[in-house]
Amino acid sequence: MNMQALLRQAQKMQKEMNQAEAKCNEQIYESSMGGGSVKVTVKGSMEVLSIEIQDDLLKETDKETLQDLLVSTVNDALKKAESEKAAVMKKLTGGVKMPGGF
Repeated sequence: MNMQALLRQAQKMQKEMNQAEAKCNEQIYESSMGGGSVKVTVKGSMEVLSIEIQDDLLKETDKETLQDLLVSTVNDALKKAESEKAAVMKKLTGGVKMPGGF
């Protein structure tokens, strides 16, 4: 394979990776815990879009428990987003680690 063909192939792969990353960044992920009493929605870009807390939980739980539940739910939603992104990139690269965090 000559260098020109290799360069074109690398550019094509980079374009596909950029498109896949942009699509992953716009994807919406949700997590809920506490029997659905806390629900967190995030984007693949790791932006928290919303946090919903049922009124019952506010009446029935203490501050520390609520804080722990929020942290766990946010982390779970972010892990889902990160896992999905990693799976998409792994599929594109055939499992080869790419520089720049891909």
